[in-house]
Parts: sequence; structure tokens; C-alpha cells
Amino acid sequence: MHEENTPAPAPPGIGEEEYAEFLRLAEEEGFGADELGGEMAAGGGPQPVLAVVGRPNVGKSTLVNRILGRREAVVEDRPGVTRDRVTYHAEWAGRRFKVVDTGGWEQDVLGIDAAVAAQAEFAVAAADAVILVVDATVGATDTDEAVVRLLRRAGKPVVLCANKVDGPSGEADATALWSLGLGEPHPVSALHGRGTGDLLDAVLDAMPEAPPETFGGTVGGPRRIALVGRPNVGKSSLLNKLAGEERVVVDEMAGTTRDPVDELIELGDRTWRFVDTAGIRRRVHLQEGADYYASLRTAAAVEKAEAAVVLIDVSEPISVQDTRIISMAVDAGRALVLAYNKWDTLDEERRFYLEREIERDLVQVRWAPRVNISAQTGRHLEKLVPALDTALESWETRIPTGKLNAFLGELVAAHPHPVRGGKQPRILFGTQAGTRPPRFVLFASGFLEAGYRRFIERRLRERFGFEGSPIQVSVRVREKRGNRRS
Repeated sequence: MHEENTPAPAPPGIGEEEYAEFLRLAEEEGFGADELGGEMAAGGGPQPVLAVVGRPNVGKSTLVNRILGRREAVVEDRPGVTRDRVTYHAEWAGRRFKVVDTGGWEQDVLGIDAAVAAQAEFAVAAADAVILVVDATVGATDTDEAVVRLLRRAGKPVVLCANKVDGPSGEADATALWSLGLGEPHPVSALHGRGTGDLLDAVLDAMPEAPPETFGGTVGGPRRIALVGRPNVGKSSLLNKLAGEERVVVDEMAGTTRDPVDELIELGDRTWRFVDTAGIRRRVHLQEGADYYASLRTAAAVEKAEAAVVLIDVSEPISVQDTRIISMAVDAGRALVLAYNKWDTLDEERRFYLEREIERDLVQVRWAPRVNISAQTGRHLEKLVPALDTALESWETRIPTGKLNAFLGELVAAHPHPVRGGKQPRILFGTQAGTRPPRFVLFASGFLEAGYRRFIERRLRERFGFEGSPIQVSVRVREKRGNRRS
């Protein structure tokens, strides 16, 4: 929600003069400074994270839309519409934060308490505060009480939202929720907006000004690297070899590691924090029991890391699961290094087929540094450090706005967007809204097709590198002046 239509201060890393010039260009092209503030600051620095949780159909996504001040989250009058965690950028009372919309929690869908515990831990793992949404017209259910117990164990500040209180007559229903033991229930109608301001004021009181942990060697200590991959690709062996001791259990039986294991390791005259994770067997929602729990914790460990080293077993064909794990790291916005393990076992025939599998199946991550290693013997482990340095440097790279727009001008002149429906959208100007990973916002006169966006991304990499880092390109389309948002 925006309380005032005033431009945001220049994001970290962008000079005041450069930002002022950017706003001037934006205003000339018909973009409001209030719209630009959120785009520019969204990735500029660390922001507190607010998770919105609760059982199905209590109005979580409706509340998220109310917080955002626009319809972003999908809302439908049936439970289970939201399945994935979706992050949005929000603002209230001059403070920016991230809102994470989550799927509904059900107690017995898999028949085991571990699955419920995993969902809870995963949803709040990266959160600085939590809103628990409860349907005041129904009252506290057994599922609500189970979620409360899980949130208590997580130790995060919780603000209780008593939703669907549409008028004074529903206040008594909200009062009954004191029984959950989370303090004052805030009566809210997410649908109509009643009481959401008071709720958000309470949320700001519960949230820190900035997250307690920040990325980077200068502030947050050692760089945090997650070792991920399928079961039995050698993640634990690699950690043990790097640590110089049997730090984690290694066994021929796949799936030995269940929980992420952290280890501080001296490598290349520096200290790194490597995290060994559980191998991911298949899609998370197809798993049950301990595997389900372990996979969620692995995904949470990747989100907390700065870079992911994805291990691939070269003695076996590259699988769909390998590509899915790589996609998980890319989608999480982490720097990426591909480590081809067991390289010492390769013969010439297998090497021939492996290179073709890489060309065919990993074409989308050609930009990731590649290291051929043996975790068993320690072969070429010293090459991990320069690969990680390259990826992390790209992850933190910022392109000056002037340099970026000169590049975009050349690109559009040489390769304009195809004409569609008699119209040819133009890129008016662009800026880098954030780093870690690099995030670019292009302001255009019309919709840019996905293929053209991918073309821009390829050319950005050709010009500026970004080896080892995903980059995100989003587009803002200039609205007609008569239809400008208020």
C-alpha cells in the first residue's frame, strides 16, 4: 500500500543525480514517480519478510491483495487455489517489506505430522514475522491450533488476523480467538479493507527494520554456499573432503543426509560456509514422510544461501531431476556453479555422450561456470574457489543506468521488436533495480513478447557477462494518460 505519491529515495548503489535523471526521463514518458519508486527500490537492499499463513480458504490471498493495494494473488472461493509460496513487494507507512503468500495448511492430508511440520518450517524459514489468518466466523479449529504450536516452535513474531469480520456484529467472534494464546486478535475484513490498517501497524511493530542476516562477506560473515543435487551424487563426500574430516555420514545407500549440515571451511585463503543438503529425489508434492520433509528443508537452505553448487554424477545420464534441481537454484535467484562429480571414472565413450547431454539438456544455463571434480580423490577441488568468485561477483554486479540505456538504444536500433497487430512496442529506457541477483526493469510503450525478453537477456550476458548469475528482466508498460492509476 502506498500512503503518499512521492518518489522513493535513490536505491542503494545508485547516485542521486543518476536517479533524478532517471525519474525525469520516466516522467517525460508518462510513468508516475509513485509507480517507479516501488520498482526501483524493490531489489535495492535487504527488506524484512512477512509470511501470511493459515489453513485453506481463510482469506490469505485476499489479505495479501489488500496489503499490496492491487489484485496480484489469485483468489477464488474454494480452498487450495494457492499452492506455491509467492513473494510480493509491499509498502506501508513509508516502510518497504516483502509479503509471502502461502498455500493453506491441512493437518492430515498426508496422514503424518512430519508433512505439516515441514510446511510450517518451510513457510516461515525466511520470514521475520508472520501473520496467522483465522476465519473469525468459524472460530479456532484443531488445524488452527496445530499451526499455532508450529509457529511457536519457529520462534518468529506472530500477528493474529481474525478475518471475515465485516461489521461490529462480528467483533465478538474475533474476541473468542484470544484462546489461541497469540495475544490480541485483530478484527479484519480482507475483502472490504476493514481493520487492515491497524493490522499492518501491528505488523510493522513486530518486524525488524532490516533482516537480522544480510548477504555478503563484509556484513554477514563467510559466503554461504549450498551443495545440492540428487541423492548419492557425492555432496557429503565433497563436504568431507573440503573439511578434511568425516564431518557428515557417507554411505552407498542414497538419502543418508536428511537435514542441512553447515560447516565453516578454509578454502583459497578464505573462510566459507558450506551447507550439505538432502538429495532431492523427485517433485516435492509427490513425496511423503521424511523425504518430503528433507526436500523442503533443502529448498529452504538454497534460499538462505548466496550460491548453489549443483553436483551432477557424470557416471549416469543427466536426468530430469538434475535439470529440476538446477531450475530450483535459478528460480531462487542464487549464483550457480555446476560441479561434474566422479570425473575420474569417465571413459572416452561416456565423455562423448556426456558432452552431448550437457549441450541438449543444460542449454538454459550455459552461463554457469563448470568445474570437473572428484569429491572422492579431491581432484580439481581448488577450481571451486575461482568459479564461486566469478559467480558471486556477477551476482552482485550493477550496470550504471547511462551505460545500460546506451546498450538498449543500440540493441533496439539493430533489432527492433516485431510488429504485432499493426503496432511495434518500443523500449523507452531501463534501469537496474537491484542486485543479488541482477534485476532489470524495462519501461516500454507496449507489451514485449517472452521471446524478445529472452533475446534481451542473451544480449545483456554477451555485453556485460553475468557468468554464474541468473538475471531477471521485467517490463513496465506505459499506461495511457487517461487510464493512469490514482
